[in-house]
Amino acid sequence: MECASYTVIPTLLGGVGRIGGTGGREPIRDPLRRGFATAVQRLRGGAVERFAQAVRFSAGWIDVPRHASRLRGLIAHINPDVVHAMRIPFEGLLASQALMGNPVPLVLSVWGNDFTYFAAKYPMIRRLTVRALARADGLHTDCNRDQQLGFGYGFHRDRPATVLPGAGGVDTALFSPGPPSPALRERFNIRTGAKIVTNPRGFRGYVRNDVFFAAAARVLEVRSEVVFVALGMMGVAVAERWVRAQRIQSGTRLLATLDKPELASLLRESDVMVSPSEHDGTPNSLLEAMASGTFPIVGDLPSLREWIVHGENGLLIDQRDPQALATAILGALDAEEHRALAAAHNVRLVKQRADRQVVMQSAEEFYRRVIDSCRGKHSEGVVNASTMVRGASLASQTTSLTYTEEEALGRPGSGAVD
Repeated sequence: MECASYTVIPTLLGGVGRIGGTGGREPIRDPLRRGFATAVQRLRGGAVERFAQAVRFSAGWIDVPRHASRLRGLIAHINPDVVHAMRIPFEGLLASQALMGNPVPLVLSVWGNDFTYFAAKYPMIRRLTVRALARADGLHTDCNRDQQLGFGYGFHRDRPATVLPGAGGVDTALFSPGPPSPALRERFNIRTGAKIVTNPRGFRGYVRNDVFFAAAARVLEVRSEVVFVALGMMGVAVAERWVRAQRIQSGTRLLATLDKPELASLLRESDVMVSPSEHDGTPNSLLEAMASGTFPIVGDLPSLREWIVHGENGLLIDQRDPQALATAILGALDAEEHRALAAAHNVRLVKQRADRQVVMQSAEEFYRRVIDSCRGKHSEGVVNASTMVRGASLASQTTSLTYTEEEALGRPGSGAVD
């Protein structure tokens, strides 16, 4: 699909902690920029980043009215069939304000922590979320829990709503079981036959990476041959301190963000995928791991119970408890036959419910339902876009992408640390 235009709309403190913040793949050649990116990377997870995030989400809404008129002008110029904001703060807040009094249909997607973290923690974000949902003509969530929360926050039950995995679903041709990869083991200095436990979530506030490293130390006391791989944490000072404090340097690999083929190869080679998150919808990295035959151990959250049946196709643990996570990892590593059965089940499950072709067809049908539901009060025609993109997507005969500054700097994606 042709991209007709690309616009970046800056947000207050957008991208703080993001520049180089996920162990980016592309080298930065300019010495000044490289030095700044390195400094930012070293600050990730520290007090400065936490303060910046608190300021951004406490006061970022102040920027919304200022940019709404600009977005309103873009919408008038493009004349889209539908505007799709791919999460609520701040894309959905901005799009809903820009479309107040405008008949163009609005679809909101919900990121995994839009309701359970941001709306719950920040009063003004909660208030603007309610207003955005009242304006929305369609609601896309990646789990049933968030759909119900959306109704609770004011989305009209008689309007179209759908539950579909984010990022357009999983490319099951890429993320699938496969033969061992000696080259990957050599690249990351992992000896042949060593069990691999991978944390693909990167460094983010709602994932208990402190618990992950503490659990790794407990596992390595019993099984020293296991290797723990953490994506998006290369150069993150906090992660390095945790590894040193636990004295697990030899059993840990802190990697940069991997592209999708690299990630698929790592997941195929991994025995266990770990995600001790406190807030989540349906992480793409979970589905990609399941499609690759990797055994999942995740935090016990309602959204994740929609995919994982504890003790059958994965394990649900108290994400705050290092010993619980360590016990689960050791049990999974010992249960070769059970992991094989779970892998076969999970591969089928993802193909049935999250395969990209299935999801994209459902997404296009959802767009059409939204537009059809607006007939009579709106005069738009049939949607011509059949893809979901990040930021505020303006879908028409060609797709125009409008990003917030944080999106342009690199919102976590499925091939990296989602």
